[in-house]
Amino acid sequence: MNPEVIFTSDYDSNVKLMDSTIRLEDSFDLIGRDIVVGPKKAKMYFVNGMVDNESITNMMELLLRSKDEKISQVNDTKEFSDRYIAFSQTSITNDVHEAITFVFSGTIVMLVEGCPDAIIIDVRNYPVRSVGEPENDRVLRGPHEGFVETIVFNTALLRRRVRDTNLTVSLMRIGKRSKTDIAVCYLENKVNKKMLDNLKKKLDSVEINSLTMGQESLLEGLFSKQKYNPFPRVRYTERPDSAAACIAEGSIIVMIDNTPAVMILPTGIFDFFQDTNDYYFMPIIGSYLRWLRVIVTILSLFAIPIWYALMKYPDYIPQWLEFTKIEDPVSVPILAQLILIEFIVGALNIASLNTPTAMGSTFSIIAALVLGEFAVSAKWFVPEVMLYMAFVSIANFTQSSFEISSAIKLIRVFYLIMTAFLGIWGFAAAIVISFILIATTKTLTGQSYLYPLIPFNWQAFSHLIFRRHLSKRNN
Repeated sequence: MNPEVIFTSDYDSNVKLMDSTIRLEDSFDLIGRDIVVGPKKAKMYFVNGMVDNESITNMMELLLRSKDEKISQVNDTKEFSDRYIAFSQTSITNDVHEAITFVFSGTIVMLVEGCPDAIIIDVRNYPVRSVGEPENDRVLRGPHEGFVETIVFNTALLRRRVRDTNLTVSLMRIGKRSKTDIAVCYLENKVNKKMLDNLKKKLDSVEINSLTMGQESLLEGLFSKQKYNPFPRVRYTERPDSAAACIAEGSIIVMIDNTPAVMILPTGIFDFFQDTNDYYFMPIIGSYLRWLRVIVTILSLFAIPIWYALMKYPDYIPQWLEFTKIEDPVSVPILAQLILIEFIVGALNIASLNTPTAMGSTFSIIAALVLGEFAVSAKWFVPEVMLYMAFVSIANFTQSSFEISSAIKLIRVFYLIMTAFLGIWGFAAAIVISFILIATTKTLTGQSYLYPLIPFNWQAFSHLIFRRHLSKRNN
């Protein structure tokens, strides 16, 4: 951490210190503008492109035209700001490094002759994209808007939905170099205070140079290393309505500047089976959609390992169950086919992210041919493997969370490998190991990952199973 360096009453020393510390002459986008306010000299520092030029022009016009004879007698920074700065959001600071952080955040820092502090003037005008609907979390009904990369806009979208004095938005800065703004949002009368204090202590203890990868950099600073645990401990959303609903239930929302995805804490395994669409339909339809999502997720996890186990060990097939064994095996073993298609589908997903929009249809046709008729005709894959893997690939998209769908994919591959080498008992052992892994996982705030199943809370568990009518308390 940089040692504290403070301003003094010597204006020339303050300007020299600020110029050298911020390295004004080395960057073309850093602006230092000298002006005269009555008999006093002043200098404004800001980043070109991050401030509202019209606001700067209006402010300079007011200051340059000021003829108040008392200006020379005003040496108190707060008094000068209250008298002559005609903007609503102003503050003062005596710390040079804090002032520089404000400059890089998009505000104006102003030094005035005779005043021992710097004036912070908030006239930020960040480059920002429009508030559009998130690509991976769409709804048929409801608002079609999402968070953006500017934290101030995101808090405004949240305030618009939760007009409650208990809504608290606590600002923090993390990163020795980046000094990224972090907003912790919660309802004062609903949040678990012990959980909140635990989270803030962890955030205060994060030591990292910069949050270059946004929320992932923050998570790796908060959590202990989890090399072999693929299950996500945090749920993300880019929807303001989902974030507002979670806050109303007592959850904590963590916003990170420069990213549209906000973190929902605490997060358990059952939270991933809820979706925004469930609450924009009547309860019976919402419950149906939720159960359909759960069933499809379970099938995507167990269908292929069970099919492979029965193919490998046909003696375990009940007599009443008609099961046709593949009579024309191809040159590639079934296990290799399943693993290979898992990798191919994953590669196609990555490739689709980098495919230009104009070539999207061409890419889809090529992928369909390669993984369809050509692959079967070349006797690389059997039709049954293609059918089951197509179902699994579609099932992965029933989850809006990429993290949980990736975890399910890894666990499915683990089931297949255990079954291939240890047989039916290996498949059973893999299920036990994955359950123990989930049961021993803790959320960021220290709660059980299986809550409300462990510890059991019927009221909370029933809300996860069924989409219930909204109560008067809107819980």
